[in-house]
Amino acid sequence: MEIIELVSKKDYRDFVKFPFSLYNGNPHWVPPMINDELKMLSKKTNPAFDFCDAKFWVASQDGKIVGRIGAIVNNLYNAFRNENMGRFTRFECINDQAIASRLFLTAEEWLKDQGMSGAYGPLGFSNLDLQGMLIEGFDHLASIASVYHLPYYQSLVEACGYEKEIDWVEFRLTVTEAAQEKAKRGAELVKKRYGIEVMHFDTTKELTPFAPKLFEILNDSFDVLPFVAPMDEKMIRFYSEKYMPVLNPRFVKMARMNGEIIAFMVGLPSMSAAMQKAGGRILPFGLFHLLKAKKGKGGDTMDQMLTGIKKEFHSTGAVVLLQAELQAEMMAHNLKYIETTGIFETNSRAISNWKNFEHIQHKRRRCFKKMFV
Repeated sequence: MEIIELVSKKDYRDFVKFPFSLYNGNPHWVPPMINDELKMLSKKTNPAFDFCDAKFWVASQDGKIVGRIGAIVNNLYNAFRNENMGRFTRFECINDQAIASRLFLTAEEWLKDQGMSGAYGPLGFSNLDLQGMLIEGFDHLASIASVYHLPYYQSLVEACGYEKEIDWVEFRLTVTEAAQEKAKRGAELVKKRYGIEVMHFDTTKELTPFAPKLFEILNDSFDVLPFVAPMDEKMIRFYSEKYMPVLNPRFVKMARMNGEIIAFMVGLPSMSAAMQKAGGRILPFGLFHLLKAKKGKGGDTMDQMLTGIKKEFHSTGAVVLLQAELQAEMMAHNLKYIETTGIFETNSRAISNWKNFEHIQHKRRRCFKKMFV
């Protein structure tokens, strides 16, 4: 068994495609788009490399890839948080402790050479990249805004000296008539008290000019969260170009108060089954499946992707209003379930909102931490 650093285009493609063989036949794993993932790993296409250093490796045994790992130093995050921590990322491995240990040792040695005192992970280049390791909920379909891993990963990581730092929890909500009525009543109160109006969008062309405002609010509302640093203009443009064509504009709502946009909420009819059918490729049939899912056809679930509100407007109830509008859009598309994205287990306010619904807390992701000796 040998550990090989990625150098050539073929190396990177093999790295990206390894999970396709590892999860082959797993009904709960949702494959990424191969070309999108290659762009994330390339200095030529991912602006995060302006402030990040990274290396990636695969483990090869008898000429076959059996594991992979990446290591990232996010210099912007370290400066913003006054930390000196690296990250491990995109760890995948067969159930073999010796292979996992070699991969982590390789990543850690590189991080030490960069002057890092320890590592978090799994984390990506930013908070919109891959975050956390699934440790509960292996029998549920992953959403495209989340991750899926095999049950033995946790023990492999812990055996390498990693301990829990913090968890994200995910919920599946059922939007009943009672929930709809409660949302409507709450929304009317917010409208009357604060005069907040909701902005609706019918086309991507209408929505796109507001993308910078969405990310401005994201920067303002997320900068207190772990592992997050503000995104600059290049990062905002990168993610706007990546996600705007995918979104259904009818499921993007913004709140405006006295002419100022103060909050947003982004949902999307679940793309998970369509991504599975696409198999990591747009052509020849992937685009057909994705466009059908984007319109909310053939499914019953909405993924609640992102919510942001400017700090000074938290008490206005704008999020309640946006949630009601998004639920109304769901009903118009015959969707009755919501898959939430990961919420930090310490975020009691958001968790209490979900518990107003008929719900299950079905998934848990973990960020691990290890300090180097």
